[in-house]
Parts: sequence; C-alpha cells; structure tokens
Amino acid sequence: MSTTDGPRTVVIVGASSGIGAALARAWRAQGARVVALARRGEELQQLGGGIAWYVHDVCDAAAVPALVDKLESEHGPVDTLVYAAGAMPRITPETWDTGLDRLVIETNVLGLMAWMNALAPRMAERGRGHLAAISSIAGDRGRRGFPAYCTSKAATNTYMESLRNRLSRRGVQVTTIKPGFVETAMTRGLDKLFWMASAEEAARLIVKAVDAGAHTRYVLPRWAFVGLVIRNIPSFIFRRMNI
Repeated sequence: MSTTDGPRTVVIVGASSGIGAALARAWRAQGARVVALARRGEELQQLGGGIAWYVHDVCDAAAVPALVDKLESEHGPVDTLVYAAGAMPRITPETWDTGLDRLVIETNVLGLMAWMNALAPRMAERGRGHLAAISSIAGDRGRRGFPAYCTSKAATNTYMESLRNRLSRRGVQVTTIKPGFVETAMTRGLDKLFWMASAEEAARLIVKAVDAGAHTRYVLPRWAFVGLVIRNIPSFIFRRMNI
C-alpha cells in the first residue's frame, strides 16, 4: 500500500483488455487511484468510472519519460506499476518472420524496460514503490511453437530478478507474475489449453500477490508444479515433446 496520505496510485500498462483491464477494475474496486494505458482508446473508455486513461503504444519507448512526468504531475507519485502489455502473434512451425519477432521483443521486453527505467529511479529516490510485470510459464523453457515469445518471457524473468536485486536495498519491491492459461484475446483459439482461469480470477490473485510483496508468483499454485516439472525435463526428451 502507499505510504503517503490518500489512495495509492496504480499505473497499468496494457490495460485495454484481458488481465490488464481486469487489474484496473480490481484495484479501482479497492479504492486505488488507477491510471490505465494502452493503444486502443475506445477500449480504455469502457473500463468504467474513476479510472484515468491515456493512449500509449509501448513500442514508442522514447515517449515514456515525458509520459511518466505527465502522469505523476496529474495523479501524484506512482506507488505501483504493472506492465501487462504483451504480443504473441499466431505462427506456425514454418514461420520465420523477423518482423513479427521484432514486434514481440519490442512489446514484451523493450517496452517493459522503458517503463521500468522511467519509474525505478523515482521510486528508489523516494525509498518506496512496487514494480510488477506479467510474464509467463512460457519463459521457463524454449518451446518449439513460440520461439520469440518464449525468449521474451525468459528475458522478462531475468530482467525483473535483476531489478529486484538492484532495488531491494532501496525500499522498492519487484514482482514477477506467471499467470498460466487465462481467458484472453491472446489465448483465444489456441488448442489443448487446460486449467483456464478467467481474467477476473487471475486479476484477483495477482492483486493479492502484489499486495503481499511476492517476488515470483504463479497465479494458480498448480502451475508452480507444472513449471518445476517442465524445467527439469531433459533436453533430449523436451525437444521431442509437442509443446
């Protein structure tokens, strides 16, 4: 929670739909001052009353410092930042497309870094704050189906751990979230998905994890077991698995 008077300020990047939108509504229901950002303004408008919103493309990293200045000027110091933006284009085993790979890395990694670089030093100077990112169990191993996406989430995991180690002595908390399968536009139409959580259920558990100051959290505990198993499958077996 915020250590200042009044409600905490929560900024959610990638909040037009799915987990990000559900997080915005969940924190607003708690009484937080919520600021939502995404590319699609028409969807941000539908988040509901009391949620401030700004149109922002996370691939425009150069715009982030000035945007953070604007947010803190209009809404006060940011207590919590959640980076929920993500891209996972549909591909096939025959897809070798550097343009799509670039989109994934710019959205999932470089956009994340831009926002963390803009807010981390401010939080460190204030001696408080919380940085969180939505990662994925896909970052635990390199899977044949989504090479760039797996790479981006592995990078997210390592980057957030590095921030945690850098900022822990400065009073700033850092949380990495691995949701598992959630009913969103990203998973719609994908085959063989199981243990699907709704965006609202995932948001409730993510809010709980962030508020508890968790370091790394699989949203549903059973995914932690799955992750443990996947990480320990020998490579000569894993490469033959259709996952």
